[in-house]
Amino acid sequence: MIADTPTALRLNRVVKADQETAFDAWTQPAQIRQWACPEGLRVDESEVDLTVGGGYKLRMTNDEGLTHTAVGTYREIDRPGRLVYTWDWLEDDHKVGETLVTVEFRPHADGTEVVLTHEGFPAAEATEAHVEGWTSCLEKFERHLAPVASPVAVDA
Repeated sequence: MIADTPTALRLNRVVKADQETAFDAWTQPAQIRQWACPEGLRVDESEVDLTVGGGYKLRMTNDEGLTHTAVGTYREIDRPGRLVYTWDWLEDDHKVGETLVTVEFRPHADGTEVVLTHEGFPAAEATEAHVEGWTSCLEKFERHLAPVASPVAVDA
């Protein structure tokens, strides 16, 4: 559990998917490429070794070619309810040091509540930058999991 400090953030979103589907979307490279970056960026590379002690790599690029690469190690995998992993940036201009991300997938009447906690930032400025990034990612995650509307038959 985290304390309310300027070096930690907690965000949540209800997605219209069951826990298994939400967990898979968070951990499968093909799905990660669809949502796991803020607006204005695209995921060029996603690698996942979904084992405790295994790592991941997520390379995001903007239209000008500026790259942001997140890397880390999985510390806890409790499918489909909880995922804990470290987070850091490869590029020196984004480095804040290793932080910790916990994602909980909780059953909800409308699908799954995703609770994201990211802690261990060295300063409030780094926390705020990540609030903006994660908020955008969670919006894309929600859209990624939104059910596709079925065509409605219209009698002529």
